[in-house]
Amino acid sequence: MSRTTPPRPVDVTALFPQLAPLARPAIRLHPRPGSPSPHDSSVGGPLLWPADELWPHCDESHNQMDDLYEAYEVHASQDYEWHDGPNPMVPVAQLYVRDIPLLRPPGQADLLQVLWCPFEHEPDNKPPTALFWRSSAEVTGILAAPPGPFAVEYDGYIPRPCVLAPEQITEYPNPMDLSKELQQQLGDWSNWQAAGSAVDSSWAPYPDSFYDSQLSVAPGWKAGGWPPWGLTDPIARSCTACGAKMAPLLTIASNEWDSSNTSWVPYEDQALGSLDDARVANPPNIQVSRGNHLQLYVCPESPDHPHTDLIQ
Repeated sequence: MSRTTPPRPVDVTALFPQLAPLARPAIRLHPRPGSPSPHDSSVGGPLLWPADELWPHCDESHNQMDDLYEAYEVHASQDYEWHDGPNPMVPVAQLYVRDIPLLRPPGQADLLQVLWCPFEHEPDNKPPTALFWRSSAEVTGILAAPPGPFAVEYDGYIPRPCVLAPEQITEYPNPMDLSKELQQQLGDWSNWQAAGSAVDSSWAPYPDSFYDSQLSVAPGWKAGGWPPWGLTDPIARSCTACGAKMAPLLTIASNEWDSSNTSWVPYEDQALGSLDDARVANPPNIQVSRGNHLQLYVCPESPDHPHTDLIQ
């Protein structure tokens, strides 16, 4: 089933033409519970992983664990002996370029696979991630039973399998990415009055918040677009290999919407959006760092350069 984001309440570029050249495409993934196959784009679903390729592991220490989470049919008895070895990583997302054309794969690759260790590590207390580009046509035998992790920080790091309904939208920068002059203009209610009733007068004391929550950066899982700053001020991400400014690749979100941005709820989910239930707003059941988001960045010069990530 497709998902359709309602039009924004107002054409922000008509009021603030300076924003027009800052528009960026993004693709909302709209993950919803389902039964994806290795041949589908998915969140938390099975990967098209070659049977003859080693499954990735996290080599960091995991001996901080107090409990074992019984996931992937891994069960711990009372006499279980702790194993502080490499921890098998968990599938987070599988994205086919045919579904997410914003992706820039290397060579003949047409598939991006994202995995993480379901355990927060120092120094930033976030799950280490791994990216794999591959050509689906070259995978002739699929790994049928990938290993499961023995160490899981909490169950919010084991995504519930979801199918995707990709939808391309247009985003504008978070207010903190704008010039001081434009921030001041956004914060001046008189500049918004030309929109008439399209902007409710309840926003008059803080019109910049209207821009932030309703017009700029879409909530939820997405590819591309603008960073969702808030936890920190904007932090420049530079490639460690060549120094190029890195580009947003994927936002791994702890919810698809919340009470502050329900105008972004797709038409098909508006009945759910009206419920005061955080669970329906988080179909993959992901909780990044207890409710934040993890954004992955890649080098625009070469997909072979190391990626980076940031909690927001």
